Amino acid sequence: MEIEKLNIYKRLRDFNVPASVLDDIFAEKQDLDILIKGWHDLQEAGLKDDEIASKISGLILSEMGTDPAHEPVEK
Repeated sequence: MEIEKLNIYKRLRDFNVPASVLDDIFAEKQDLDILIKGWHDLQEAGLKDDEIASKISGLILSEMGTDPAHEPVEK
């Protein structure tokens, strides 16, 4: 399970979710459980990990009031 959490964390970082936001989500058991359940639900729907990360990061960024379409890609 820890490897899965790390994978989710890294994929969401790849889609421009700030580490501080992810740290907050991963520090709260209820928030983390919701994130993991959503991730699993999207996997069961047939989405690939990058597609899932894109959708979830878009939700997180929109909740932050940030337009993900205008965020620079960090490499």
